[in-house]
Amino acid sequence: MQRRYRLSRSRDFDAVYRHGRSVSTRFLVLYWFPRDDDGEPRLGIAVPKGTGSAAARNRVKRRLREAWRARLEQVPPGRDYVLIARPTLGDALSSHDAAWLGERVDEVLGKAAVAVGSTEATNEREATALPAPERDS
Repeated sequence: MQRRYRLSRSRDFDAVYRHGRSVSTRFLVLYWFPRDDDGEPRLGIAVPKGTGSAAARNRVKRRLREAWRARLEQVPPGRDYVLIARPTLGDALSSHDAAWLGERVDEVLGKAAVAVGSTEATNEREATALPAPERDS
């Protein structure tokens, strides 16, 4: 994944955390926030210190970036994402392969798609609903 498609500034992470939506699974948490443009999706990765040493955290980040890159075509454009690894992911990765991690990323992306779909359906219902009749007071 190229650097221009990564979130690196603290203020970008903060915007996604404060104004975005989130879903979580046993090993990952995904936050997302729509941007003003329809450019490529940008990803930020956060791995807590509870995951292990700096080398272990960097290994988790590399593997998550690779799993994300393989799924870029499935990810809607024009959004910023923050993928947070839960501390248990580091231990689980030591005994599983890249396909397993890809399934975990697919799982969290699937939950996000369901959450986005339900929001869009609600917005569509509200937009097409008939206005409430005015009352005479």
